[in-house]
Amino acid sequence: MARLFIVTPAAAGTRTGNRHTALRWAMLLRAAKHRVQVGVDWNGEACDALIALHARRSHESIVRFKQTGKPLIVVLTGTDLYRDLPDSPQAQQSLALADRLIVLQEAALDELPAHRGKTRVVYQSADPRLAHQPPKAPFRVAVIAHLRAEKDPMRAAAALEQLPDRDVEIVQVGEALDSRLGAEAEQMMKRDPRYRWLGSLPHRKALQWMATSHLLVVSSVMEGGANVVCEAARIGTPVVASRMSGNIGMLGRDYPAYYPVADHAALARLLAQAKHDAAFYRRLKKALRARRALFAPAAERRALLGVVRELLP
Repeated sequence: MARLFIVTPAAAGTRTGNRHTALRWAMLLRAAKHRVQVGVDWNGEACDALIALHARRSHESIVRFKQTGKPLIVVLTGTDLYRDLPDSPQAQQSLALADRLIVLQEAALDELPAHRGKTRVVYQSADPRLAHQPPKAPFRVAVIAHLRAEKDPMRAAAALEQLPDRDVEIVQVGEALDSRLGAEAEQMMKRDPRYRWLGSLPHRKALQWMATSHLLVVSSVMEGGANVVCEAARIGTPVVASRMSGNIGMLGRDYPAYYPVADHAALARLLAQAKHDAAFYRRLKKALRARRALFAPAAERRALLGVVRELLP
């Protein structure tokens, strides 16, 4: 039994992916009899190893902890991999100091050739205990992401304007972390009754919308490994996603429903194909089902504990 400290820059009460990951990992590690603390910084608390989410934003804790000589695990997020690493000396130093690196999907390995030997993939998991039950009508498309630039959250709404079908609707769930995007969502609702922005909802309610939608759109321009993809795979809701590294690493290179990043015309064509082509829709469900086992809680627990055991046998 080890004493572990998890650092996440997301404070208690926030609903970001980093916070969800930290709390879920604490639960999984406690189930394996480890003692776990979670905090936004490490300030000398007694522990046998540190797990730090976000190489740049947790950099100060990483540097302080490295001086103890104890095992250090750094977990790379989407902004780490696809924004910070090329230009941030802090992020680069965090990688160099780490004894192990964790990435959340397999394509992230391609971003870390110099550190590949100490990098491990730990897919995030979900156990929503919901079945996919979309309505007969309308054809519902869910977008479940906070409204911030990295998620390109209004892309599905832009695609909707290119679809003539009146029996299609977009249901958007997420807090407006960018007020400009919130205003855009408000305007979209006035312009097109097929679009609904529900704002921030409790996690269970968001999952219910996912389970009762025909599709989930993951439109990110930057993503380390979206939790919603795990949840969709476990529920059985087919995904249409932007063709970027984080989504490819979650869904696989041969997944049949990618569109070019920020291309709402291509997204509209995929939405129309999923609605009107039953064989294509079945292909999506089959392709997602093939990834489902990757996102099982037991698989995440096994992979995470494997990393800890490498350093604390």
